[in-house]
Amino acid sequence: MNERHSFACSIPIGPVHPALKEPIRVVIDVEGERVVNVDIKRGFAHRGIEFMGMKRNAIQVIPLAERICGICSISHPYAFVKAVENAADIYPAERGQYIRTIIAELERIHSHILWLGVAAHEMGFDSLLYLTWKGREKVLDILEYLTGNRINYSMQMFGGARRDLDEKKIRALRDMISYYRIFNAKQKEIFLKDPTYRLRTRGVGILTKEIALQRCAVGPTARAAGIRLDVRQDQPFDAYADFGVKAIVPEDYEDEYYGDVYDVTLVRLYEIDQSLDIIEFCIDNLPNGPILSIPKMIQILMHIKKNGKEAVGRYEAPRGEVFHYVKFENSDVPKVWKVRAPSYSNINVWEDILLGAEIADVPVAIAYIDPCLCCNDRIAVVRKEGKVLPWEKIVEECVRKTNRIRREIG
Repeated sequence: MNERHSFACSIPIGPVHPALKEPIRVVIDVEGERVVNVDIKRGFAHRGIEFMGMKRNAIQVIPLAERICGICSISHPYAFVKAVENAADIYPAERGQYIRTIIAELERIHSHILWLGVAAHEMGFDSLLYLTWKGREKVLDILEYLTGNRINYSMQMFGGARRDLDEKKIRALRDMISYYRIFNAKQKEIFLKDPTYRLRTRGVGILTKEIALQRCAVGPTARAAGIRLDVRQDQPFDAYADFGVKAIVPEDYEDEYYGDVYDVTLVRLYEIDQSLDIIEFCIDNLPNGPILSIPKMIQILMHIKKNGKEAVGRYEAPRGEVFHYVKFENSDVPKVWKVRAPSYSNINVWEDILLGAEIADVPVAIAYIDPCLCCNDRIAVVRKEGKVLPWEKIVEECVRKTNRIRREIG
């Protein structure tokens, strides 16, 4: 946080605010129309999911991982499943690898289209919001057809995928690809060539490559700044290793880039095309065979109990890298489960992209990173002299403060 200006007007946003979908507190100081100071406070949405996960066996944790974030409801279980597979030396079936890659890329398409609609809405282009969300229904319908749910798909399992794809479902996927080839071309025409959208986004929320690296930005936020960073490219796995993903950056399509809202729009639009290419590759090269390398759940749990150690799992969610750490000790229940979501890193750039902005640009600059606050919030441990304070000590401190206040007021 910068030094507060005594002559600046302070504008609090949140944690409860009609414009916020999730709770966070952002206080901006302005001089005239310019933002001169930013103060961000997190921690209003912690739900204790990691703690609950360490009370359940690994299979029971998968539905919890799905519910860390609704929009990333395959990204978190994907990273968790990869972490457990790495910890227990479980090698997924090839057909299962391709199926879960397909579902993950479908989720990326619907997440990016959702962001485009939200960004347009923040600027007042509600007609664009309606256009994008009408188009997004197609991919949600396909997800429901393939998995039974529009959100929380329950497709991930250690060793592969939980449901197979038949020829009828593959035909539906091909029809969807054809639909989005046309729809996304229309989106690119509107978002990238409309003069009003360009004027409202060029130079707004500028994030330089140097600042993005310093703040450990990930996902489209980092790629918009020109950093060719993508887990699917840097540590390829499952079908991504066969496809050969190349991270998309603005310089691939523009002579000049600034790391602003326009550039992050461009990155997300072209990543939709890339996701369509990946899905088409997967269904064209879908391996034969089983979808699970270990067919029975009790066998999976026994394998984890016998072989489980510690490992990490990484996945490139629509917002950026999701990181899960697990540790097992002669049990199928994780002794440690730690999650780091992309918003945990990306929120760090808010101060940089908000400073110097006009008040009218604050909503779209905040939307730049596509924040997810329930993903972001984590438990806080109170420490004193290097030791964890037990609950009794905390209560004792609370009583002591009450007594002190009573003495002070006479």
